[in-house]
Amino acid sequence: MDANDNAIVIRNVVKSFKRRTIGREYTTLKSELVRFLTRQRSKQQDRSALIESLRGIDLVVPRGKTMGILGRNGSGKSTLLKLITGIYSPTSGTIEVNGRISALLDLGAGFHPDFSGRENILINGIILGMSRAEVRARMDEIIAFSELGDFIDEPVRNYSSGMYMRLAFSVATFVDPEILIIDEILAVGDVHFTKKSFAKMNEFKQSGKTILLVTHDMHTVERWCDMAAWIDGGRIRKVGTPAEVVDEYRRAVALAEERSQSFVPPAMSPDGGALPEVNLTPQAPPVEISAVRLRDGRGAESEVLDTEDPLEVEIDFRTQGGVSDAGFEVSFTSKDGTQVYGTSTFVEGVQLPSPLPLTGSLRFRLARLGFTAGAYSVLVMARRREGEGISGAGISRAFTVQSAVADWGLVRPPHQWSVDPVSPTESLSTEPVAHARVS
Repeated sequence: MDANDNAIVIRNVVKSFKRRTIGREYTTLKSELVRFLTRQRSKQQDRSALIESLRGIDLVVPRGKTMGILGRNGSGKSTLLKLITGIYSPTSGTIEVNGRISALLDLGAGFHPDFSGRENILINGIILGMSRAEVRARMDEIIAFSELGDFIDEPVRNYSSGMYMRLAFSVATFVDPEILIIDEILAVGDVHFTKKSFAKMNEFKQSGKTILLVTHDMHTVERWCDMAAWIDGGRIRKVGTPAEVVDEYRRAVALAEERSQSFVPPAMSPDGGALPEVNLTPQAPPVEISAVRLRDGRGAESEVLDTEDPLEVEIDFRTQGGVSDAGFEVSFTSKDGTQVYGTSTFVEGVQLPSPLPLTGSLRFRLARLGFTAGAYSVLVMARRREGEGISGAGISRAFTVQSAVADWGLVRPPHQWSVDPVSPTESLSTEPVAHARVS
């Protein structure tokens, strides 16, 4: 791929912060002056240490793609965004950004609390590279999108967090950036404005803008992003399709939770010593989805399917034994997060062995896929009849549907067209009537 096809290129970036240890030394100006003149190092400096927030990050974001960034709190996600936007400088390594950036990072960042919303729009627009005339030309659009009404002329110190977010998002998206960076800020908005914001971001996607999104919402990444990256402990653990990265991240989170829940502190004997019975073995979920395979009409594994082809979802599972009242569900979603179809063995009345065997497999088959062309994913999980999940995060598989027909929507149901014949006595201006019949 040509370098010009990349919006952001990060190579071996390290970011370190200086940390002072507990027990810091408080000194006087006189003692520090003596140390300086005698070239003695302060004990406080001797005890200083570096915290590596990022440890050799390599990441490429292609132009026009939407990338989701996943990771636990403290993993380095926000630090990475601040490096890309130029708020921080890397300790080592290089960052190349091709295009004008607009970013929504810390809530209210860049706003002066004593200025009105209108004044802050002007200031931020200029900071983001627009001329005063350009900002004024878009002022009404920005205010209308923010829905702040008369509050636009009030000092922003009087704004709620939701109002801050509305103003920040409106400014960031209406200054015509080539790269939009968002750090979880949409989480503070109400449902109405969040939907409105995602609709605006969809416009960005369709117009070929690059979007970098940090979020803890794995469903948003899986359904809305083109790519995903998982940062853990300051390092990139995985980069790939959203389904692949989210699947691996969910497994890691589930394993960490199991380990923390299964840890039992050492019991103490009467003499104060620890008793030897300590259980540190993580407990696996009752049912583990060990593999999910997608097969086409020829029975071959494939992630590219035709809308008219059959689809078979092959599911392998393992249990801990003695698992009763368990069922399996499949859920299909489109790239933008719309649920296309979902069902389960409970809904369909499928009789499974009770209890489930230690290992087993089952198949879900669609005689005709029937989805329109596009990107989709299928999520497989095990649940109790009352809805309790018993397979951790399950397994998600992404696939692409191709079609020779340029129709639209999400599904292509079986149908036929027929045209009623026109009688010779009828006027030539009479239009034929078309009927759709489901076959």
